[in-house]
Amino acid sequence: MLFRVLIICLSVLSVSVSAATLKIATLSPEGSAWMQKFRKAAADIKSQTDGRVKIKFYPGGVMGDDEAVLKKIKIRQLHGGAMTGGSLARYYTDSQVYSLPLKFDSLGQVSQVREAIDAEILQGYEDGGFVSFGLAGGGFAYIMSQKPIAHPEDLRGTKSWAPNADPATVVAFDTFSISPIPLGIGDVLAGLQTGLIDTVATSPVAAITLQWHTQIKHVTKVPLIYLYAVMAVQKKAFDKLKTEDQLIVRTVFSQAFVELDKESEKDNEKALAALAGQGINIITPDAEQLAAWKALGNKAAQAMIAQGAVSQPMVNKLESLLADAE
Repeated sequence: MLFRVLIICLSVLSVSVSAATLKIATLSPEGSAWMQKFRKAAADIKSQTDGRVKIKFYPGGVMGDDEAVLKKIKIRQLHGGAMTGGSLARYYTDSQVYSLPLKFDSLGQVSQVREAIDAEILQGYEDGGFVSFGLAGGGFAYIMSQKPIAHPEDLRGTKSWAPNADPATVVAFDTFSISPIPLGIGDVLAGLQTGLIDTVATSPVAAITLQWHTQIKHVTKVPLIYLYAVMAVQKKAFDKLKTEDQLIVRTVFSQAFVELDKESEKDNEKALAALAGQGINIITPDAEQLAAWKALGNKAAQAMIAQGAVSQPMVNKLESLLADAE
């Protein structure tokens, strides 16, 4: 009898070690391009691991915003999440390098810089305790508002939204002499509807996906910061997978992010055109106004360095790459 009990216990132990279900949350709604890619990747992972690794998704923000998801990961209610890069800044501060205001003039510049920096960011996340599989670009964040904004001075007096738990954004707002109103992403639409806020900064795709575009009248076409998202899985949970299964998960999800990254640029171009097509005013600042934006962007970057939101060596690397970019 004792022998049979030992055999059963060993069998159960074997199953628990070799099989796993990774629970991953995301704000992306069911049916979106992201969720379609994620579902396909999960099916491939399940097939290639012979069912040892399954992925359970919680889409549409049912687990809360990025901050809520990170708290649930900490208490092991979740294993990971697909979230904005800024949400993981506490685990690798230099991941905020793309959030330096007005450093980029074009997506072509971004592409060249990312070839040199993306891998460093992914490794930084892993050293900080999260395995990630690539960056999916979200395009540039533009100011979207209920009143026209062409010059930085026009921002004064606005009720501007700032993401929760994003220290780099807080520093940047301070440089622009703005006292932002912090809200979780899930509360922004209601904030716009009720007048709690009247100005946001996000990408065209995000504005449409989250329905924020229904509450704004103007888009200021100044590339404030470059946005990106990652899927991050707690390394402690990931390391419990078999070595060969870890490789499969990395390979499949990395390919999914390559595909998402390629599609995002086109999607944002279409989304900006769609906003204009719906009667939203697209404001393109003149040379003098753009120079004012750039000057404040440089000031904000220095403040971010001073506050430790990003390191001077990483900023130096970025600026060197930009100098060599076409």
